[in-house]
Amino acid sequence: MEAGFESNVIWRGGGLDRLLDERHVGLVSATLTMLRRLGWEVAVEVTYSVYGERGSIDILAFNAALRIALVIEVKTELTSVEQLGRKLHEKVRLVRTRLCLERFGWKPVALGRLVILPATDTARRNVAQNDAVLETLFPARGRDVRSWLRKPVGDIAGLLFVASTNGRSVTARLPEPTRVRKPPATAT
Repeated sequence: MEAGFESNVIWRGGGLDRLLDERHVGLVSATLTMLRRLGWEVAVEVTYSVYGERGSIDILAFNAALRIALVIEVKTELTSVEQLGRKLHEKVRLVRTRLCLERFGWKPVALGRLVILPATDTARRNVAQNDAVLETLFPARGRDVRSWLRKPVGDIAGLLFVASTNGRSVTARLPEPTRVRKPPATAT
């Protein structure tokens, strides 16, 4: 017998999913601004369905002149490193073998895969806690990733921290999620 549970968490008059989406959109917006400034063309929420593999690519960036594509997964939180690596591998494989050819008419000669995380202490701590695996999956970081984005040559697999945006400016950060704790009991 299959069982399931569905809930709707309301927070400050809105759904929690809307709050999470706002954080994701802010991070995507900041990333798009950076990529466009560096001359990349971008497509957002690129969906695919190839045999049993379905999903969407947060950002598919490309340089048609160089025939280089970049698959970007934007995460507001690092939850499952194993799932992140597996799903991103699927997306990269499909972009390399099918999606670029179907959408743009060319196969990439080089392809990057990049994970974008918010430039927060929490995200940096989570990466540090999982660094043994993340270093293997996404060895390029910070300066190396930014250098490749300016002058892409060959494949890259990297992780980059990006300051989020609230939709009005790239420098304004959205608040990090905060943990609500029960106040300590007072002695009576």
